[in-house]
Amino acid sequence: MADKYRVGIIGCGSIAHAHAKGYKALDNVELTAVSDPVPEALNQFGEKYDVVKRYADAREMLDKEGLDIVSVCTWHKLHAPMTVAACARKPKAVLCEKPMATNMMECDNMMLAAQRNNVKLAVGHQRRFTAAWNEGKRLLADGAIGEVKLAFCTSGNQGLLNDGSHYLDFMRYLLGDPKTVGVMGNVQRKTDRYERGIRIEECAEAVIQFDNSVLGLLLQEILWPRSPRLGGVFLGSDGALEVDEAQVRLLSPKTGGWMTREVKGEDPFTAQARELVDWGEGRVEHRGQAKNGRAAVEIIMAIYESARMHEYVRLQPTGSPQDPSPRLVHTRLSPLDLMVESGQLPVERPGRYDVRAFLLRGEETG
Repeated sequence: MADKYRVGIIGCGSIAHAHAKGYKALDNVELTAVSDPVPEALNQFGEKYDVVKRYADAREMLDKEGLDIVSVCTWHKLHAPMTVAACARKPKAVLCEKPMATNMMECDNMMLAAQRNNVKLAVGHQRRFTAAWNEGKRLLADGAIGEVKLAFCTSGNQGLLNDGSHYLDFMRYLLGDPKTVGVMGNVQRKTDRYERGIRIEECAEAVIQFDNSVLGLLLQEILWPRSPRLGGVFLGSDGALEVDEAQVRLLSPKTGGWMTREVKGEDPFTAQARELVDWGEGRVEHRGQAKNGRAAVEIIMAIYESARMHEYVRLQPTGSPQDPSPRLVHTRLSPLDLMVESGQLPVERPGRYDVRAFLLRGEETG
């Protein structure tokens, strides 16, 4: 075990603060260096967390600092190239923010880079570490609502890749990370809408078939307003369970009505960082490891592919002689981009805008 694990953060935007606080809470971790091409962001962040070593070039930081752990906290477009760059320098672990990437090609390139360099790669779905989510997961596994039939979520207002990835990860995590059998979905995009430089839809819907016979239903920006706390509802053969980031609500014959319980625990970013260190030392498997981040992106790409191809998209082969050619997702780029660029999904109300433009600095507006 190292006396202090040397950590570097790539990208000094809003989510980087949560990563920094998580690392700062651990005695065996030192936040050694940070990088960002925007001087204002870099220096403000470095001063706040007392980090002397600051770099405009992330690769220069990776080459010079001999880091044990790297957090990739950039915008989505840079998740893949920065993760691949970090893995090439062979740290013990890399923690990339969600969504893992913007298409399946990028996800697979990230996992390849981690594998060939013997780097442990995790994706920052930090809500897997919230006490309420874990209590909900335990209740479902213990049969509190009988056999689970349906998982239902209504997502927020920043597109499937940003908001939707959280809700899809929520479904998978509480259900025990089942494999996705197939997806049927559709999207609407009539304006030229972006989220941090990535094309997004205006609304979407999907039915997801998991291999444990549970159906997932996701409505993206269709039902509004939604709860400000991220969660959803599970319906079973013997009751219902509502879970969000702070509480669980159980309805079953045993409760005789809705039973509500607030659940508190450790800061999820601290728990995420601690488990990353423990994973590196071989004590645990990290619950946010890359295969789970990839699974959420794969469902999103399958929703887009279903809309593009007007078909049910199967993600697991059936093995049935009656279905010798399952409709697996072979499109490795974003099917949403392909629809827009081919004219299949035309912009009917022109004028590009970005729903997260408020994050920009200086005179930038989009």
